[in-house]
Amino acid sequence: MEEASSADAAVGAARREARVAAEPLATEAEGMQLHLSSSSATGYKGVVSSSHGRFRAQRTVGRSNVILGVFGTAVEAALAYARSVGEYDSPAVVAEAEGMRLHLSDRSATGYQGVHMDKGR
Repeated sequence: MEEASSADAAVGAARREARVAAEPLATEAEGMQLHLSSSSATGYKGVVSSSHGRFRAQRTVGRSNVILGVFGTAVEAALAYARSVGEYDSPAVVAEAEGMRLHLSDRSATGYQGVHMDKGR
């Protein structure tokens, strides 16, 4: 009985992966860039197919694996991952203010070098 359920689970996983592989990958959704991955069966970084035909978004924070949610499509899960890691088109950043040149940074969520968001204390 246990072997049959393992075989059924394997067949279900293979069908899900085949369905995902047949669908073209979206590179962006809702204005956000999605993270593609050639090593993921879903085609998206941080997205795995679950046993019920749904897709789980997850990411690693420090040494912990954080589950972001379970979604109906791989694109929805990829969008949750993209939101979580902060990959979005940031609003227009001003390069000069009050006659002074501002130092821009593509590594900061604020868009400016040396400026960080306060998460509140």
